[in-house]
Amino acid sequence: MPLHNHLKEYRAKLNVNQQEMGALVGTSRQTISQIERGDYSPSVTLALKIAKVCGATVEEIFEYEEDGTDE
Repeated sequence: MPLHNHLKEYRAKLNVNQQEMGALVGTSRQTISQIERGDYSPSVTLALKIAKVCGATVEEIFEYEEDGTDE
């Protein structure tokens, strides 16, 4: 998956667990866990909420890498 993230690191800086982060951004602990594992790509709205809570930009938390295929 080409979307990587640093959510776990930012969450640790805030000293909150997945449940608390989910409550802060209006989603579930399971969704936060899936995002951190790279199993789920958040919507633009959720990514913006996460960035705001973390005091960072979306680009600082989420990183998109091209898959290397030329089209």
